[in-house]
Amino acid sequence: MSDSTAGLRRKISGAQDLQSVVRTMKAVAASSIGQYEQSVRALADYYRTVEQGLGVCLRASGPEPLIVARERPGGVIGAVVFGSDQGLVGQFNDLVADHAAQTLAALPAKAEVWAVGERVYARLADAGLPPVGRFSVPSSVKEIAPLVGQILVERAARHGHGEAGALYLFHNRPSSGAVYAPASQRLLPLDEAWWRALAERPWPTKHLPEVLGGGTETLRALIGEYLFVSLFRACAESLASENASRLAAMQRADKSIDDLLENLSHTFHRLRQSGIDEELFDVISGFEALSKTLS
Repeated sequence: MSDSTAGLRRKISGAQDLQSVVRTMKAVAASSIGQYEQSVRALADYYRTVEQGLGVCLRASGPEPLIVARERPGGVIGAVVFGSDQGLVGQFNDLVADHAAQTLAALPAKAEVWAVGERVYARLADAGLPPVGRFSVPSSVKEIAPLVGQILVERAARHGHGEAGALYLFHNRPSSGAVYAPASQRLLPLDEAWWRALAERPWPTKHLPEVLGGGTETLRALIGEYLFVSLFRACAESLASENASRLAAMQRADKSIDDLLENLSHTFHRLRQSGIDEELFDVISGFEALSKTLS
């Protein structure tokens, strides 16, 4: 009996220690979600400013053929897939990798993929899309900008600064109906309907803007900012989704541990009470036997 109760005590203690770790991870994930969502909201104003600048340039000179060129069979399509370095995220990497594989398979050109995250790197390789490069997932908002810079430098090194080429983004995005959902975006070539809408958008004030210097150089600079903001936002949304997925997993684990602790406690108290009952029965039996002997 003592061995059984001692074993249950060890199991209860281990479950309590595990629950403490799980709850700490829940708190960290919840805190991380807030900072990444706040960074996405903070980008909104700057993104609108970049859009306005692009609209002015496109209205003044029109888009360069390089920017609006379509994918050609036999060409190369660049793709950046955001995933995770760590586990405990459920289907997070599987969903975005499968979405990227299905989308890129339907395009006429060969895909050249960069993976952000060790686990999505392996998942892409299993799906028949071995990445040409891998980047580590940022651990904070401050590390997102250096990552985006690395991606742009790597892409420029492979394709040249003067080539726009096709570039796609794949990442998980927080959604209201679920924890997250896979999303994709074609950054380059610019969507024709999108840039035409920008060029036709009225200026918000009576003071009309003017493009100083070379219009082409200004347009290229704004395209660079557009790429930077889009990559930054995709990374932040992916990190928010990753932590939301981890939070959901930790909540399920916390509930499972609660159920386990409840069952272990019931079993422990039942065994302990059974042992007490047996000891009392032995005492009563001994007392009765002693009383009969004395009488």
